[in-house]
Amino acid sequence: MPLRLELKPFERLIINGALIRNGDRRSAFLIETQCKFLRESEIITESEADTACKQLHLTLTVIYLADDPAQGIDLFFRQATDLIRLVPAAAQQVAAIAELVEAGEYYRALKLSRKLVEWESAISSEA
Repeated sequence: MPLRLELKPFERLIINGALIRNGDRRSAFLIETQCKFLRESEIITESEADTACKQLHLTLTVIYLADDPAQGIDLFFRQATDLIRLVPAAAQQVAAIAELVEAGEYYRALKLSRKLVEWESAISSEA
């Protein structure tokens, strides 16, 4: 079953490593084969990765898009360990993400890490 994607004007999308930018109008298209893709809204760039949770999310992005994720996975577990030491309250969320990484469910791990970034933002705005 094809996946229908709608892009806003000038929205970017990565499909199997190729960066695509939409034109000046909203558009829709179907992805009919298995591929790795991320919308612009799901991506955190290196310059935006200014917190531990955002860095973890960036690493998971690299893992998800990589042909060979092994090196990124090692970095993820080092970052996860450091994050738990820094913010013990994040341990449960990080453990759930780590489980998905170990199972090879990189896209699902990436989606959970986005929630972790949102959580981090919420607790830092409370402080």
